[in-house]
Amino acid sequence: MKAIIYEKFGSPEVLKVAELAQPIPGAGEVLVRVHAAALNPKDSLLRKGKFKALQGSQFPKLVGFDFAGTLETAADDLPVGTRVFGMKNGFQGATVAQFAVVKTTELAAMPKKLTFEEGAAIPLTALTSLQALRPALERVKAPSAVLIHGASGGVGVYAIQIAKLLGAHVTTTSSAGNMEFCRSLGADIALDYKATTALEYENKYDVIFDVFGNRTFSKARTALKSPGTYVTTVPSPQIAFDQVTTLMFAKKAHLVVVSPNREDLDFLAAAITKGSLKAVIDRVLPLEETAAGQALIETKRAKGKVVIRVD
Repeated sequence: MKAIIYEKFGSPEVLKVAELAQPIPGAGEVLVRVHAAALNPKDSLLRKGKFKALQGSQFPKLVGFDFAGTLETAADDLPVGTRVFGMKNGFQGATVAQFAVVKTTELAAMPKKLTFEEGAAIPLTALTSLQALRPALERVKAPSAVLIHGASGGVGVYAIQIAKLLGAHVTTTSSAGNMEFCRSLGADIALDYKATTALEYENKYDVIFDVFGNRTFSKARTALKSPGTYVTTVPSPQIAFDQVTTLMFAKKAHLVVVSPNREDLDFLAAAITKGSLKAVIDRVLPLEETAAGQALIETKRAKGKVVIRVD
């Protein structure tokens, strides 16, 4: 099978197309014929070797966690040939390839209205948004107010939609050129992060979702209501410290680490079917241009997801 691999850590240029043996599923796993996969910042961090202790030292390494395709082997209640979407967990990418082995808990039936490219664009970032916002909003009474910082990127475009789906009033920050884009996804108030300091307001938000991780809990704390939650997706020693030290306080800091499961994927599928959630794609690239796709993500200028058409 064709797959994207890298044989050393480095820049996007280390990525290349290779011919590999088709993987064989084990107990609790299935084989998926991948039609499309999506790229995420996590892929770039792994390619750079930022998580060497978790990745292991063996090369070559594969790329990708999001996927959409068809089942080559049955998955519990899903027969062979079922169109599925999902994300692979952990720190070993594998989905930017013609075939991928995934756990049965890491996929769900894909809504019929989606193309494979749209299906691949949803799982990791939409699951991240759902798992970040739902528990934080459950701590407060409706109506609730959410601030999403960095709202036009891969996670932010789903955070806007899911926050609205969960009944929140949504304020976003982005570049001036992306403000209307954020409004089109459901933002009630769209701010230019260069012109306005959204955190200058006191007791304004129930949840502050810092997608880019460049606003600390200490800076966001004043703008949080009590109870309130500051959430980020970017690990750091500071957020680890803040998460522990705020456990007993009304204003909390939380690092969300996404974990795929069938229940949450089915929740997203139902929202898509109802028209409450849609895929947001910046561009679709062929397998051979995966390196260019990762380079684009690293600029933080992509509006939505970068998708790789595999098959």
